This record gives sequence, structure tokens and C-alpha cells, in this order.
Amino acid sequence: MSPSLDRPAPPYLQIADHFRVMIKNGELSEGAKLPSVAEIAAGWNIATATAAKALNQLRTEGYVRSTPRGTFVSISHKQTTGPDRLQMLRATGNGYRPGESVEVVSSELTDASNDVTESLGIPEGTQVVRRRRVYRDDLGIVTISTSWLPGEFAKSAPELLSTDPLPKMTFGLIEDRTGRRAVARRDVVSLREAPTDIAETLGVEPNSQCLTMTNLYWDQNGDPTEYAIDYLGPGRELSAEYSLD
Repeated sequence: MSPSLDRPAPPYLQIADHFRVMIKNGELSEGAKLPSVAEIAAGWNIATATAAKALNQLRTEGYVRSTPRGTFVSISHKQTTGPDRLQMLRATGNGYRPGESVEVVSSELTDASNDVTESLGIPEGTQVVRRRRVYRDDLGIVTISTSWLPGEFAKSAPELLSTDPLPKMTFGLIEDRTGRRAVARRDVVSLREAPTDIAETLGVEPNSQCLTMTNLYWDQNGDPTEYAIDYLGPGRELSAEYSLD
């Protein structure tokens, strides 16, 4: 067996983990203000850029929000998308926010529809893995997420056809079993009419306009690995923060 290195996590992740633990155990409750970038830099004896990166990590994971008045704990209304979960999984080993749960309502091999074959770049009539999940938090349904993956993945990762949650989600399982790592994605936000089965779960009328996010992921070779559509729960919204420096 080849030797392995046990390197400590980068400083910004150690700092983010410190505050994440405080948020999870209640030491920092909803609305509590975190130290400023300057205060973190001085307290931890690090560069301000590292301190800023730590706070940005917490924002990405949905634990805090930033305003002109400072950075505050904010986990009650954070919407979680597929890309969020992938980033959280790789940063923390967990793709769920505090208080979230997932129910896998169906998982099967099925014939791909035209939009799925076009997105995944496979011939018409090809079978694909179709997994549907319902994510919930304390406020109700976060999203109904349906993923389509190349049917060949079911051979190396038969768990994809189970309705048990996947500890590393589809991203991690596929990478572990096939070596195909999701390295790029395209996101499309749009309004779609909710199909009857989706509408029933969301508690809205069939064909109601719903906010959706569609994601397509590619591996390191430029080949599609997953196509997904999320129907957001009623009252949910999408937001993003960007550094302009």
C-alpha cells in the first residue's frame, strides 16, 4: 500500500469549521453577529484574505449572510441547490444544511426522454437512472429534485437504484466507482409548469408556475455525468453572493 500524507485542513477551513461548530451547537444562534474580517485576522494571526475566505466558505454553505453591518448567522431560510450540495460535500463531507432531511421517493432504470438524451449526449431510447428526492427542512419542502444519469452507472454503482440516501450523494458515489469527477456545470433558472405528481407533493395546483433550477454536470473529460431539475418549494427563493474584489 502506498503511504499517504495526513495534512491539516487549510487555515480558512479550520476557521470556518470553528464557527460552524459554534452555530451547530447553539453557541451562535440565528441572527448572532460573527467577528469581522479584521477581528478574525487579528485573533487568529492570519491574513485578512484568509479570514475573508473563511467567512465566504460559511456563506457558501448557507450558515451566514453578510450585510453592510456585518456577518450574521442565517440558516432559517437558506435555499439549497444541487451545486450548493456538491460544494458542501467536498468542503465538509456533508451535503445537507442543519435541519435538512432527504427522502428518496423513487429510483429506477427508465427510457430517457428527448431532453434527457440531448443533455446527456446519449442515443434516443437509451435507459438512464432516474432518482427523485424530496428535501425538507423545518419550514417544509425545500425542493423536489430529479436526477438522470447514464444507465451504465448502475453497473458499477447499483446503489443508484436503491431508495436509500447516498452518504456521498450521486456525485461522490460516481466519482468513487468510476473515477469520473464532476468538474464543470451549467445552471439554468426558469419558471416551469409543475407536472401533476410534482404539484401534488408541493401542495400546489397542477400546471402551476414553479421556480426551477436545471443543472448539467460534466466530468474531467468533458462528458456529461448528470442532468437534474429542481422544483423549489412554495415561498422559496434563489440568491447568490459574489466578491467583486
